[in-house]
This record gives sequence, structure tokens and C-alpha cells, in this order.
Amino acid sequence: MAGLFDKQADLYLVARPDYPKEWYSWLADRTLRHSLAWDAGTGNGQAAIAVAEHYEQVIATDVSEAQLEQAMHHPRVKYLHLPLSMSEDHTVNSIGSENSIDLITVAQAVHWFDLSSFYSIAKRLLRKPGGIIAVWGYNDVLVSPTFDPVMKRFHDTTLPYWHPNIQPLFNGYKTMPFPFDGVGLGSEGEPLPLDIPKELSFHGFLGMLSSWSAVITAKEKGVDLLPDQMVEELENAWGGSELIKPVVYKAFMLAGKVRP
Repeated sequence: MAGLFDKQADLYLVARPDYPKEWYSWLADRTLRHSLAWDAGTGNGQAAIAVAEHYEQVIATDVSEAQLEQAMHHPRVKYLHLPLSMSEDHTVNSIGSENSIDLITVAQAVHWFDLSSFYSIAKRLLRKPGGIIAVWGYNDVLVSPTFDPVMKRFHDTTLPYWHPNIQPLFNGYKTMPFPFDGVGLGSEGEPLPLDIPKELSFHGFLGMLSSWSAVITAKEKGVDLLPDQMVEELENAWGGSELIKPVVYKAFMLAGKVRP
């Protein structure tokens, strides 16, 4: 799985939306202490950097060394490579110790995890009481009534090339297990719907599409999902390559604490 994200690391750095600052304030307000946080599947460290504004230290981990090489520096963020082969005990000891983590975050990544193992590790690490785990993602972006149908047609061409693990994301995490007690920010079966506003150029949007794992997988199989004709159709519907447009990423969150 790590190799899939190694191939898109350079595109990933500029393609992700910026998660709103208030999300991190919501989470910080719900943890009793603010000593240590863990950002799992950190990628380029985007969420970890924001978490570090509220916590004394953040351990940011990823299975992809290429992603970590692109990560942004912050004096309170420590990056760690955690290979998939690492045992649960080793993982716990590498991140902290049992009952030591105030906040665990996973941004646009938990659907790739072995959930049984990850949740087991999270329950061991989270401070009890007072520790919170929050996972979130986004699965759609709305631009305009003119652009959105063209985008839908493009998205449909990518469907055969997505890894099966993407399905929980497509479902908005509504069917994904989340065995924690809710804290008012979405719970198992009822994720909290959220919007992420952003201003984006067409080239920035195209970069996001190019970073999709399905687009990269298709290319490896000899299929170009973004040929010139498709790019031109998207660009015309956007209104021109130089136009900066407001877009809205449709997101969702689950957050909770360890059940007694």
C-alpha cells in the first residue's frame, strides 16, 4: 500500500484542501490535556502541523517514506516511518506508551488502514479519561452547475481503477466501523457532514485529479484517464485555465473516546 502513495507524493503536497482551523479547536476543546498527539497516516504533515498549534508534541507517522520526505517541518512535530510489518506492541512503544495520547487524528487516510489493528492500538494509546480520536475525509468537490456534471463523467471513468479500500470514503464513512463513544462530532453510522471551502486555479484542480491513486493505477495499466480531450473539456467547463474559482470539498468526521 505504501508504494501507491510513494508514486503520488510530489503531487499530493499541493493537491490537498486545507482543513479548517476550527476543526482542530473543536478537538482541542474536548481533550482534558494537551501534551501529546498522534497524527496517523500523516502524508505531508498537513494535519500534524495544525494539531501542533494546540498540543505540546505531535508524533506524525506514515507507512510511506516518500510522503514523509515531503513533510513540512515544525518544531513540535516528530515524523516517524512505521512500516506495515511493525507489530502492535512496537507501534505503541514507538509512538508513546499506553494511556499517553491526548488526541489521535487521521485525515483522509483511515480507510486504508487495517482497522482492527489500528483501533486496538488507538485504544491502548489514548489517555483514559480525556483522550479523543478523530478521523475525517472528503469524497466530492462542488465547483459550479456547469462544471460538476463534467466532473461526474470524469469520475465515473476512474471507478474501475480504485482500490477496494476506497469504498468507505465513497460512502462518507457511514458504514465504516468506529467503536468509540461519540463526543458531538460524528459517531459510528452518523458522521458529521462538513464543508471545506477553498479557492483553486484550474491547474491546481487538475493537479488534485492527477494525484488520485486511480489515475496513477490506470496509467500504469496503459490507460490515460486525463487525455488532452478530457482536460480540455474540464478546462472549458471551469471557464479557462487562468480562472480562480471558489470550490467546496464535501467532508465528514467521526470523533470519539474509548468506551468504558
